[in-house]
Amino acid sequence: MSNAVETVGLTKRYGSTVAVEELNLTVPAGEVYGFLGPNGAGKTTTLRMLLGLVRPTSGSVRLFCRAPGAGCLDGIGALIEGPAFYPYLSGRDYLRVFADHARVSRSRVGEVLHTVGLTERSADRYGTYSLGMKQRLGLAAALLKRPGLLVLDEPTNGLDPAGIADMRVTIQKLAATGCTVLLSSHLLSEVEQICDRVGVIARGRLVAETPVALLRSGGSLRIVAGPADRARAYLMALVPGVDVRFDGSVYDLDVSPGLAAGINAGLVGAGVSVSELRWREPDLEQIFFELTGGDSGVG
Repeated sequence: MSNAVETVGLTKRYGSTVAVEELNLTVPAGEVYGFLGPNGAGKTTTLRMLLGLVRPTSGSVRLFCRAPGAGCLDGIGALIEGPAFYPYLSGRDYLRVFADHARVSRSRVGEVLHTVGLTERSADRYGTYSLGMKQRLGLAAALLKRPGLLVLDEPTNGLDPAGIADMRVTIQKLAATGCTVLLSSHLLSEVEQICDRVGVIARGRLVAETPVALLRSGGSLRIVAGPADRARAYLMALVPGVDVRFDGSVYDLDVSPGLAAGINAGLVGAGVSVSELRWREPDLEQIFFELTGGDSGVG
């Protein structure tokens, strides 16, 4: 299967400021790829270079093995930053204009309005739309051409919890049809729920690229037990060589979750009272700070 997106050494400088540096990004066709990073890390600049809206200082871009340019974007839909339309036309009228410009049948207008949940408000003027509705109209415009690659920059911006859930379902449905989705976000929970793989960018550099499932690899077993001295002595003897971190009667052990039942039985048998025992997955926010070096990512 070919790659939908490939960049090699992609770099963008504005004078002495490096916005994106030596970015090597690969998004296989059919994948939902999360481009994760703090605000100002270089996500939007990267997406603009992918679409030919910004000229790279150096490096190359390939979309389905072609460089951005005339004809390359025919099968690509994009929503970069926020959509901007004149306020006096209705959502449906705007999509009709876009369909004519893209040489797409106007029959697609009703389909994409239904996809993004705007059918009932399609006759209303754009100026009356909420921020979330404007975002959904922008997505509808991006879907008119039945894109093989959909590029979304912060697609849940301005959406309420219900809107975020709807957007998630929409993206998953598009992916199920074989559409490749590349979305940027600074929300770890959003990326975790809908993406197959994630690339993390900080200060313009790709600092990690991994399947989403591996983001939360690792973890620890948390135990709350007492008397504290007896519990600590037993745990140290039971799992020698394992890191046992404790604060009073709270213990965190870097062991497999499969050992939980045996540890619990051993503590109880040793006369230790166990009030809590649970597996703790790594905190996504902490993972993010570790990957980005603990800063905002702004150069």
